[in-house]
Amino acid sequence: MLGTLTVSQYNNYIKQIFDAEELLHNIKIVGEVFGLSFSKTAIYFSLKDDGGMISCVCFYPDLLKDIQEGDKIIITGSPNYYVKGGRLSFNVLNIEKEGQGDLYQQFILMKNKLEKEGLFNIENKKPMPKIIKSIAVITSKDGAVIHDICNIAKRRDPSINIVLYPVKVQGNGADDEIVTAIKDLSEFNEVDVIVVARGGGSLEDLSAYNTEKVARATFDCKKFIMSAVGHETDFTIIDFVADLRAPTPSAAAELLTKEKSEQKNKFIQTFNTYKITLNNFIKNKFSLLKNNDENFQNLTEKYFLNKNYELGLLETSLNKLDPTAILKRGFAKIEQSGKVVDKAKNIMLESDLEIKFLDGTVIAKPKEVKNDV
Repeated sequence: MLGTLTVSQYNNYIKQIFDAEELLHNIKIVGEVFGLSFSKTAIYFSLKDDGGMISCVCFYPDLLKDIQEGDKIIITGSPNYYVKGGRLSFNVLNIEKEGQGDLYQQFILMKNKLEKEGLFNIENKKPMPKIIKSIAVITSKDGAVIHDICNIAKRRDPSINIVLYPVKVQGNGADDEIVTAIKDLSEFNEVDVIVVARGGGSLEDLSAYNTEKVARATFDCKKFIMSAVGHETDFTIIDFVADLRAPTPSAAAELLTKEKSEQKNKFIQTFNTYKITLNNFIKNKFSLLKNNDENFQNLTEKYFLNKNYELGLLETSLNKLDPTAILKRGFAKIEQSGKVVDKAKNIMLESDLEIKFLDGTVIAKPKEVKNDV
């Protein structure tokens, strides 16, 4: 029986057991690929089937150049126990592609079915509201997703309201909780948009977002709904049905909010534009008024000049017709019985004559009428 061991002694002992077991060298294992990740020197992924999972590492990147999430592959290699970290992983030396895994095939079948029914059609997408005051987020209450969304949204617009609807994001019943959240928020008037979000993961981790019930609840949602599931390279069924897909939850927060400083600058710019427009309008009106005033003065002066000229002509005409003007020149006006006598033959001997001069009237009695004509 071994005595007390240090951590290093224990890990070295375990590694020696694996290294000494010849049956574990260059063995073949078949399974589906999940959780691909890359570093500078190696590629890490998991190999799964219905009953279990193993962690794998491959130091030959070219072996995985044609491998995708969900592919069913046969790997050749040996288990390796990492002493410093105390972790067991399978060191992959060769990869053979056997075909697409069951989960991936289910994903493709569901995607094709819903696409034929028109759930992905662009004409069914609702436009993003122009004014967004409240965002509902359907995600885990314990994950980093809700914190990232709140931090980014509040930084950009402190007045924005974030409403969390907590759900399971993977595992049994996760899709049912997501469906219930979408239906509840679809009728909730206090929010403007809905975001269905979670962090990245394998195809199995994201399987709740690939179910038909989640797709149909998303399609039937009355509010604008955005998907923000996984990383930029992850695609799920809800991404195709949602009104808009954000590559990440953080990107969703960016897309749904506006920088307050940007809004302020736009307001100032708009105000200055209106101010300039108003000033120009006032200047133009004053200029027009000034021109109209000058035109009015010119027309008025011209009108009175014309009228003065006409009055002068009328005065001259009146002067010519003025009987006193004739009297001033030595003529006299002769009347008899109230009538003007313009001819000698018209004088009646029995009536007096009234001879009117400029300064008075003289009464005369006619004695004899001599007609020279």
